[in-house]
Amino acid sequence: MLRPIIFGMHYDLTTLPNGLRIISQQMPSVRSVAIGCWVDAGSRDETPEEAGASHFLEHLLFKGSERLPARAISEAFDAVGARNNAFTSKEYTCYWARLRSADMPLAADILGEMLQRPAFRQTEIDSERHVVLEEINMNEDDPTDVAHEQFVTALWDEHPLAPPILGTKDSITGMSRATIHNYWDRRYSPRSTVVAAVGDLEHDSLVSLIGDHMGGWDGGPMTRPEVKPTIGPRVKVRRRDTEQSHIVFGAEGLPRGDDRRFAVTVANHVLGGGMSSRLFREIREERGLAYAVHAFRMPFLDTGAAAIYAGTTPSQTFEVLKLIRTELDKVMADGITDEELDRAKGNIKGSLALSLEDTNGRMTQLGRQELTGVEHLSVDETVARIEAVSHDDIIAAARNVYSGPYVLGLVGPFDEADFEEFVL
Repeated sequence: MLRPIIFGMHYDLTTLPNGLRIISQQMPSVRSVAIGCWVDAGSRDETPEEAGASHFLEHLLFKGSERLPARAISEAFDAVGARNNAFTSKEYTCYWARLRSADMPLAADILGEMLQRPAFRQTEIDSERHVVLEEINMNEDDPTDVAHEQFVTALWDEHPLAPPILGTKDSITGMSRATIHNYWDRRYSPRSTVVAAVGDLEHDSLVSLIGDHMGGWDGGPMTRPEVKPTIGPRVKVRRRDTEQSHIVFGAEGLPRGDDRRFAVTVANHVLGGGMSSRLFREIREERGLAYAVHAFRMPFLDTGAAAIYAGTTPSQTFEVLKLIRTELDKVMADGITDEELDRAKGNIKGSLALSLEDTNGRMTQLGRQELTGVEHLSVDETVARIEAVSHDDIIAAARNVYSGPYVLGLVGPFDEADFEEFVL
């Protein structure tokens, strides 16, 4: 028997008897549906032997089951003009498809097969292993990606969030079929999965459809312990003789459910959220020291990160870091102007509206929030939270996330000792 749990003003949520959650939102003005299966499995859940298993598994599930091999999956989606893909993060994996609403039964069938009955053929594991290794090589060739990895490793050190999502060449090369199968068996279950769908749909029909394809799936609930990281001032440099140095500078941020996240979002926009931001104007427009500079945050279950990225020539790296520290100090000491506050709020509200105009954007928001336990807010509720941010909130939030200890990840022709002054 199906048990409806919540019916909200902007979404419907039902939990099947096996623990699988189905959340949906109707958009009657479209003729398509975006559907995603969100699984509570990411790189932070892996043992050292399993490093990279979440992402490797994401690839392997597209190889299909005994009934639906890889070619059958790709041909079936291609035959209806669907778009489909998947992605892995440090805390979850999502498999999604976007297609005509009339083709929803096809998506439910394929996604259900992929999640519940992967074949794990040894020949496909071996061939896909090379694909993942090439992805690691591609990541290593991108200095921006490397700088971000250096920052994450320096910030979280021994914390489960520190290892790279892709794993390492050694871990992927040595990963056995048994290791991958055991990880899938441990982390993939109906109680650790959310099916989110948005578009031209009716919730009860969706629940019935998903129940037909995934209602017989069984498995217990997953747990993920909260781990408080030990943050200290650290510098990690990947030494390369490059034409441009890549800087990621920041500190520990807020966990994902913290109510202060709205103030931090506003502060980050003022600092480095667009072409009118302080860092963009000061570093790029006024001084011509960088092409790209922006602020960002990474929220997780038990911690987060708040950081600034900039790319500049090696000879200007120290000047750019000094300017970043100066602008952070100004916001923490004096806050922002009325004009900056109004402009940031307007930008965030506009960006939110644009991001939720398509089915995939809304599906991503619904699925991620339901899986991670973040409060579901309507657009109006989110706008109200942004509007409520005050000048005092900005100063308090900036001091909370940008007062140190500082961490620096960097790629360029440097040594770590060259930058100790910036993190102390």
